[in-house]
Amino acid sequence: MSGKPSRGSRVRAEDIHRWGPVWSRRVGWFLAHAWWNTTVHGAENVPRTGPVLVASNHTGVIDGPLLHGVIPRGSHFIIKQEFWDTPLGFLMTLAGQIPVDRSNGRAALAVAQQLLHEGRVVGIFPEGNRGRGRVESTRAGVAWLAVHGRAPVVPVACLGTRPSGKKVGYVPPPRARLHVVFGKPLVIDTERREGGNRELMARAMKQIHEGLAAHVEDAVHLTGVPLPSH
Repeated sequence: MSGKPSRGSRVRAEDIHRWGPVWSRRVGWFLAHAWWNTTVHGAENVPRTGPVLVASNHTGVIDGPLLHGVIPRGSHFIIKQEFWDTPLGFLMTLAGQIPVDRSNGRAALAVAQQLLHEGRVVGIFPEGNRGRGRVESTRAGVAWLAVHGRAPVVPVACLGTRPSGKKVGYVPPPRARLHVVFGKPLVIDTERREGGNRELMARAMKQIHEGLAAHVEDAVHLTGVPLPSH
């Protein structure tokens, strides 16, 4: 692979550094536990072997590196291509992350599917964009990956990364109190019934959407940390 990252619409499985999470996870761990003060709940819910799809709510700009650092295994996150267009974009390539062109995410999904087939951990934010983190909607890609990647879906809630009144680009100050809550894996029903593939995808997306939304609500009650009001 060349040092120049592929655009999200052209990314290939061979473009992804499998060794990237070895070092980048350590950086994320330092940010989570030394720079910020992060409490991790339910890490034992992440299977120690085999393919895993980690699906999280999304309220703040630090959700990605925070999660990358506290997942108990190395992970490859699907991240919007725009991050590769910044001066630090090359770090995303070295970290083994997956760029996605949000106007056409098929290439990124194919790469993520291959990584899951290799027994790796793939992270995704099903809401697509940072917002209130209530999981009021989910995109179809997460359901496609769960079905075609044959992976259990671990729901995650990131809390405290953006308080009410702060913009989506807010970065918490040092020693800010954060919480990451892992839920029990959702085993997606992949049985094909009347209605074929369309019905299967709709059913999987509904199961993930409802499971993640319920988990986020439970996590708020567990930690006492509210989601942003807007």
